[in-house]
Amino acid sequence: MENVRMEKICFIIYVCSLFSILCCLDKVNCKTQSLDVIIKSDPEITQFYSLLEGCNICNYTLEYEPLTVFAPINAAFQKRNISQQDRENLAQYHLTNIPKKIEQLGVSYTSINTRLPGGAPIWITISRGKFHDSYYVNNARLLDNESNIVGIKTPSKGSPITQILHKIDEVLLPTRSPLSSATPVFNPNAWEFLENHESLIQGPHRVRNFRQRVQYFKKENIFRTEGGHTFFIPVDEGFANNRASMIDSYIIDGHVIPREVLFTTPTKKDHPFHTLANSDNVIRVVISFTQEQRENTVINYVKSHTLFADGKHPQGVVLAEIVKANIPVKNGVIHLIHKPLMIVDSTIKELLQDKNGGILNNFFNDINDFDPEGKLILRTIERSPDVTLFAPCNSALDNPIVNNIKRDKQKYLEILQMHVVVDNRLYVDTVMKGNEHKVFQAPTLIKGKNLYFNVVTLGGNRTMSVEGGGVNATVIQPDLAAKNGIIHVIDRVLGVPYSTVLEKLSTDPMLRDTFELGQMQQFNAQLNETNKKFTYFVPRNKAWQDAKVVMPSAIKKLFMYDYAYHAITTLQRHLVISDEVFTMERIKQMTRHREVNQTNRTNALEPPAVELPTLRGSLKIFVEERMDNTYVIHWEELEIPVFRPNVECTNGIIHVIDRPFLKKGDIRVSSASNTKPSILVFVLAIAFTKIIRF
Repeated sequence: MENVRMEKICFIIYVCSLFSILCCLDKVNCKTQSLDVIIKSDPEITQFYSLLEGCNICNYTLEYEPLTVFAPINAAFQKRNISQQDRENLAQYHLTNIPKKIEQLGVSYTSINTRLPGGAPIWITISRGKFHDSYYVNNARLLDNESNIVGIKTPSKGSPITQILHKIDEVLLPTRSPLSSATPVFNPNAWEFLENHESLIQGPHRVRNFRQRVQYFKKENIFRTEGGHTFFIPVDEGFANNRASMIDSYIIDGHVIPREVLFTTPTKKDHPFHTLANSDNVIRVVISFTQEQRENTVINYVKSHTLFADGKHPQGVVLAEIVKANIPVKNGVIHLIHKPLMIVDSTIKELLQDKNGGILNNFFNDINDFDPEGKLILRTIERSPDVTLFAPCNSALDNPIVNNIKRDKQKYLEILQMHVVVDNRLYVDTVMKGNEHKVFQAPTLIKGKNLYFNVVTLGGNRTMSVEGGGVNATVIQPDLAAKNGIIHVIDRVLGVPYSTVLEKLSTDPMLRDTFELGQMQQFNAQLNETNKKFTYFVPRNKAWQDAKVVMPSAIKKLFMYDYAYHAITTLQRHLVISDEVFTMERIKQMTRHREVNQTNRTNALEPPAVELPTLRGSLKIFVEERMDNTYVIHWEELEIPVFRPNVECTNGIIHVIDRPFLKKGDIRVSSASNTKPSILVFVLAIAFTKIIRF
């Protein structure tokens, strides 16, 4: 009996101990060891531990003082080349003298002084996520599952000392001059950085031109302002074309984001931040960050967007590459950029050639490779005073489908020309206004090839899409400003088909009604087959709406499930399946051929109809090209405008038309045909019962 009692007591003690351990592990990794022992025994941070070993001040701090340690993992050191001189400073920059768990680090843009002489701060950023928030120290992310490690140091005299370890994925680099400098700078603000850039920038960049303009306009104080701000400083290499003389007080203000400390990794991309150039009556400029993936490297850019402009500061976006990012200073962070923001002094051709800008290099090279046709395109772009260029980004041009089409030189040349609109600057605002009452469209350098636009606004974000040759591309960098026009960077190459007829039909909101009609009895399923060639004459939504005015009863029934048979037979008249696709030009050519070879026509004034094989008999039409390069289809006695011709797909082509191939009287429905299937079954069941009884 006594043994049973002892076993119960031991079990209770065991459960209580286990409960205590679990409670301890909740949110905080509890350790009874001292933090120096924990760091020494952790294989993930051995390189950081070697820095601590060589730092006498760090060893003393770990032995006797409360602190927080931000320890870069070993992989972080492989990304950095650290000099011997930096090693002495580096360890101290990763220590603070107050123990703080993650949840105690503060709100975004909070600074914490480090143990580095001069008290150089590190900056906290909280990146809010849908399910999880991420914490950053400068540009380094805290590794949540490997942080909040608490060590307890028990000195021979006094109370126990709490010390906390957080692991991070980047090495923190302080901004300070070498110890060998004649006048060392330990914890500079942004202006002190500009004054002492020669000793503070470890690299080839200089910022003398920008500093001189700041002094000329007496704007030093905005770089001295206490608090936390973001500063963009153009390097001297970006001051070609007499740019220095173009920098004025407004432009200097446009290089500063007040009260926000924005490092590249945690900052939300393509989100506008207000600059000091934010006057309602004169000028307003916002800045946002963006990125481009070049093979295995991420290139960071910053773009200024002049929303309200004056005669000297034109509307539009200026894009600059960040050549040295995330330089922490006492009052925020500095990013060195390859050229000044807000200054529009380059033509579109010069922007395409800008090797530092990088994002448009492949597009320029593709045009330039065509000789002499490519040179002619560039000359047209250069001479036109108002050009809008839709330039695919580098990754869009690296697509295997695009590379395959490049083998057909003539076709690819036409595709490149489709990306150019002359005599019209199509800003996003312009397109939005043009889309208010109709679908906005613009002609390209290719005769008869228009571009079609749409702008979707969600919250404060606007997204513009453009369609050309059946391809819908999203504008990822809008309104890049040039002296003679603007550039929109897009994520796809126009005119290069990526979608089947079904995929195009299901994703184009303008064709929604025809798509839904084809969902009846699975008519649409065949449009995904890739072993056939389809030519589909697709009425757009407005075509069905207009037809409903003329034939209200017929169109209403056509879209009812009970009359699916009539819907399918109507669509079969619109779908041609053949060994080839029939473009408008091809149908027009066939019409001419029949005209030459057919002398005994009943109506000599009207061209002979071309007969195309449809799923329901044949479609007899002829095509007329108007003076404005638009097409009209003549069917029966109707003239049907073609709203969008030759929308190319991977398995065929779509012609978007302004009226269905449908006439009054085509849909005749008797009252019996509207009988519900359930009633029909009931009647048959009664008849069958009577037969059995008989």
